[in-house]
Amino acid sequence: MTKFVSYVRVSTKTQHISGLGEQAQKNTIQQYINGKGELLKEFIEVESGKNTNRPKLNDAIKTAQETGATLIVSKLDRLGRKVSHLFAIRDSGIEIVICDMPEVTTMTFGMFAVMAQHEREMISKRTSEALQAKGYKGQMQNFTNEGRVKGAESMKAKAMSNDNNRQAKRLILALMESGKSKAECLRELNKSGFKTSRGKEFKSVVQISRLLKA
Repeated sequence: MTKFVSYVRVSTKTQHISGLGEQAQKNTIQQYINGKGELLKEFIEVESGKNTNRPKLNDAIKTAQETGATLIVSKLDRLGRKVSHLFAIRDSGIEIVICDMPEVTTMTFGMFAVMAQHEREMISKRTSEALQAKGYKGQMQNFTNEGRVKGAESMKAKAMSNDNNRQAKRLILALMESGKSKAECLRELNKSGFKTSRGKEFKSVVQISRLLKA
């Protein structure tokens, strides 16, 4: 039986006190675990996803490392919103399960992280443009929520279509923005399971440059 350590995050104290969002995450996690293993420990944090310094998340990762347990969250954005931070979590050496994206593995985690960030940026842009065009400033939340749903569906559709070069380019751009060299991008592409058009691993930074120009 698999051992799990769960991490639940809500963004405001009001949500924490009322249980809004928190209980839904717990239910999703428990439904996934049922029949698959046991929950060793649960960590709950009240903090914005933009903050990468989260004590409870750090404790959850440490516990997973020490016990050999799998870190489980209801959604990817509960772990974080920045690609560099998500990569750091993945590289901590633990197994990760995203309940609403069970197809994600440790190998493909980086790819989905980049796609998620890209979708958030596109959602923000579309929301801003829609508000400016229609003047519905008071409906920001509705646009945002609708965009999140469409963005999640779009992200999964793109993953299934395996648009390899486009996804690889997004990953490279995100890594370079976080200060990574082309050599480091090369290693990350292979670690994330990307292949060339011939189905082989990337071997040269020249290939990275070609992808950037594509």
